[in-house]
Amino acid sequence: MDIRRLQLLLALSRLGSMRAVAEEHHLTTSTVSAQIAALARETGAQLIEPEGRRVRLTPAGRRLADHAVTILAAVERARVDLDADADPAGTVRVGGFATGIRVSLLPIVADLRTRFPNVDFVISEYEPIEAFELLTADDLDLALTYDYNLAPASPGAMLDTVPLWSIRWGLGVPSITAQDTVRIGDYADQTWIVNSRNTADEDAVRTLASLSGFSPRIAHQIDSLDLVEDLIVAGFGVGLLPIARPTAPGVTVLPLTDPDVVLTAYAVTRAGRADWPPLRAVLERLRPPPGEPLPRPRWPRPDVASHPQT
Repeated sequence: MDIRRLQLLLALSRLGSMRAVAEEHHLTTSTVSAQIAALARETGAQLIEPEGRRVRLTPAGRRLADHAVTILAAVERARVDLDADADPAGTVRVGGFATGIRVSLLPIVADLRTRFPNVDFVISEYEPIEAFELLTADDLDLALTYDYNLAPASPGAMLDTVPLWSIRWGLGVPSITAQDTVRIGDYADQTWIVNSRNTADEDAVRTLASLSGFSPRIAHQIDSLDLVEDLIVAGFGVGLLPIARPTAPGVTVLPLTDPDVVLTAYAVTRAGRADWPPLRAVLERLRPPPGEPLPRPRWPRPDVASHPQT
């Protein structure tokens, strides 16, 4: 089987249309269709079938797409294995959530650039769903992502994940109303604040509320934790915040139990890419020591005085 044709079939399983595959691979739609047809002849199986004005994979096509993940990853591993001992050189494209970049990447970048002067970095901020899509499309080499124990992420079969660290989260409330312990049900009548660019935060809130027998009234979607705190102080609602993060005056973070809420950060790569020398050098520094519990770092709070926000 032609590797290029397997790549196109896998892209079709992910994107759902010939046109989208053609755009991603800089081909014409007719070329993509012809390559998929040639792959069907090679395998002796019908791989696609019409669905309205589009096409979808047949059961045989889906099975072959699943095999393609493993086949293409093995080919990639073989490619990098041929030059696995080469000095790391190249540009590592990193995308991730802001705190993951601050906690995991920035502390090691200077040392890596000193040890491997031919390795460079391009760093961009993305939420996990965005980063997974970019990794799958081969527009990133490394993603720093997160999920909650109450809302696990689903990166997909093409991606490999390595847990890096974890932090407990609690309920951020105005200090004047804070108690020593918290029952989520006590805040059933409150307005809730969640993240605007990733659904994990909202999923965790809805799970907590469901376990306490109510449906949360979500009205505010905010990315900046500083702004979440400002809304809490101003009486606009309550929301999840990291317990280990210093808070602004007027905000208290109450610990949650039964269940705990734990955010875990991950390094995510395309299957088969982790042995590429520049990426391998980064991953070796990011990974926690084997056999030890995940680190529980202090969630960084930007110095507002020296880094004014707009």
